[in-house]
Amino acid sequence: MVYGLLAYLLWGLFPAFFPLLLPAGPVEILAHRILWTAVIMMVALTALRGWSELRHASGRTWLQLIAAGLLISSNWGIYVLAVNSNHVADAALGYFINPLLSVVLAVLFLREKLSRPQMTAVAIAAVGVFQLTFLSGQAPVMAIGMAITFGFYGLVKKQITVSPTASLAAETLVLAPLALVFIIWLESTGQGTFTSEGPGHTTLLVLSGLITTLPLLLFGKAAKHLPLSTIGMIQYLTPTMQMLWALLVTQEYLSPARWAGFIIIWIAVAIYLFDLTRRSRRPA
Repeated sequence: MVYGLLAYLLWGLFPAFFPLLLPAGPVEILAHRILWTAVIMMVALTALRGWSELRHASGRTWLQLIAAGLLISSNWGIYVLAVNSNHVADAALGYFINPLLSVVLAVLFLREKLSRPQMTAVAIAAVGVFQLTFLSGQAPVMAIGMAITFGFYGLVKKQITVSPTASLAAETLVLAPLALVFIIWLESTGQGTFTSEGPGHTTLLVLSGLITTLPLLLFGKAAKHLPLSTIGMIQYLTPTMQMLWALLVTQEYLSPARWAGFIIIWIAVAIYLFDLTRRSRRPA
């Protein structure tokens, strides 16, 4: 639970970081996130002597790792596009939809069981998500894209047998060559910003790898030990923080219909977490 909470707290702070990478475009930022995350994970895997995990991974595991890499990189790209185009509220909406999808995936594919209060909480959250998605007058294209990519990423991560460190290394390494080629092409054609915006900008692009790595490692650790349904519900911490950022910092307008959806979801989360706490206190 602690790993999961830390991961979602860090993700909740992302809207403060990625606008600092402008004037780099969303695809350029995505390429740098992939490349520098891969570099960090190569160093970490070497220090931990974890390469043997990947050398001995089965073909099925490698397919899962490639799928996870494609899903998370797609999620990164959509998120950066949303945040850097002043659609932080849409990014938050995507992460409001995702936990509900995670619970559905957990029940359908992993046969996880929910208690009656947890089922009630999920049903209430579904009402809130419906309110946000279809009744608030917003086109939810980016939000739905973020929810689908991260929901299935969590499902795949739950089934990967290698350690979170080895998994994240593989996920980024399979995409790093494409990211590197794209960055070289951008710089050679004068369209890149890595070397043209000063050392501060270059440093921030490199740091995007570290900023990306930490919460993903924490999430991978949480996914190993928590039910996917629980991971989904505590994820509401991230969009709540992002929604507050949109309201207080970027001053995006939130309609009464969106406020109603958020409040409904918060009620659902409170019920779910109360039931988790009550059950954890029961004697074994």
